[in-house]
Amino acid sequence: MQVLVLGSGAVGTSLAYFLAKKGFKVTVVDRQDGAGLETSYGNAGQISPGYASPWAAPGIPMKAIKWLMQSKHAPLAIRPTSSLKQYKWMWDLFLNCNEKSYATNKARMVRISEYSRDCLRDLRAEIDLHYEERTLGTTQLLRTEKQMEAIKSDIAVLEEFNVPYEVLDRDGIVAVEPALAKTVDKLAGGLRLPNDETGDCYLYTSRLAEKAKALGVEFKFGAIVDKIEVDGKKVTGVIVDGERLTADAYAVCLGSYGAEKLAPIGIEIPVYPLKGYSLTIPITNPDMAPKSTILDETYKIAITRFDERIRVGGMAEVMGYDLSLDPRRRETLEFVTKDLYPEGGDIPEGIFWTGLRPATPDGTPILGRAKYDNLFLNIGHGTLGWTMAAGCGRYVSDLIAGETPEISTEGLDITRYKR
Repeated sequence: MQVLVLGSGAVGTSLAYFLAKKGFKVTVVDRQDGAGLETSYGNAGQISPGYASPWAAPGIPMKAIKWLMQSKHAPLAIRPTSSLKQYKWMWDLFLNCNEKSYATNKARMVRISEYSRDCLRDLRAEIDLHYEERTLGTTQLLRTEKQMEAIKSDIAVLEEFNVPYEVLDRDGIVAVEPALAKTVDKLAGGLRLPNDETGDCYLYTSRLAEKAKALGVEFKFGAIVDKIEVDGKKVTGVIVDGERLTADAYAVCLGSYGAEKLAPIGIEIPVYPLKGYSLTIPITNPDMAPKSTILDETYKIAITRFDERIRVGGMAEVMGYDLSLDPRRRETLEFVTKDLYPEGGDIPEGIFWTGLRPATPDGTPILGRAKYDNLFLNIGHGTLGWTMAAGCGRYVSDLIAGETPEISTEGLDITRYKR
């Protein structure tokens, strides 16, 4: 059986690998020159099942108004466009900002994320896959007593889903992140999730692609997907650079760009790009750099340690497919880094990057068959693309193979959007 996978980011490459392991003949097409060169390239470096939560949460509308009025270092920005999809997506997100929807969406996201972390650990053991990974957890830094009080609701959710956690005072923060000793007086406390992991998503994706090639997967790079062809209840082929490619099954893993390829065949998915930024800084003093990942709750910025680099990432801009680099966002990334780890790296030499996260309004990706008998979606992972990549790859490969996935399928496919 042949499968054509569209997209070679962390999501598409993971799916291709698991399909090949099942014995499928797999071809992957991607417009870039290699695997993992778009959104997977410069993300924040977190594998964070413990922080798997939808953006749509009670209280977010008021917080969003506050952020939009913030003149500097705001974690959110919205620039109106002429696209009706932008406004519909924001409205649908607003409709999910209630306790009932949040609980449902959170449960789905945690289910996928916890499973995915286990799949990733299995991968490392099985194929000796390394990507500058660290398994030292994630620490959320809280600057105010108000934030310390607010995490009680987060802790209740963690306990509900049996996610291990530690509430830290200042001494506890320094114990897990010694380089913060000089700046810890700026903090009120922290929340540590010891089971979270870190690493370079691009290294993961590119190295897994090599493992997939060894299993017979063919990658067609520099290949533009023109359109998907259908007849009746089946996809009959995909036009790639004018050439018609055919398979028995097709999987769309095109991130933020999947919606525009699916709409012409009658599949409307509520996936919209959330623009994020990162800064990759060479480490000059390892003792003064982070040991793992910290999340600055105030600025919504993550700072992650790689072997010889620091990855600083965050922010969300709702403004369509704009990939220009805004220098004001670099200022924010540099500001937070200097504020917490002023001696860790050569900040002016940091490489500035931006990418588009494919987000659904409810936070959960869209996984499984869609409208046509041989078409499968693996799309809409938002800010948790790498966190969910391995698990979603195994999950969708099971569906394509006609096997029962290891986790519940409830609420994960496109039918949850039917009114």
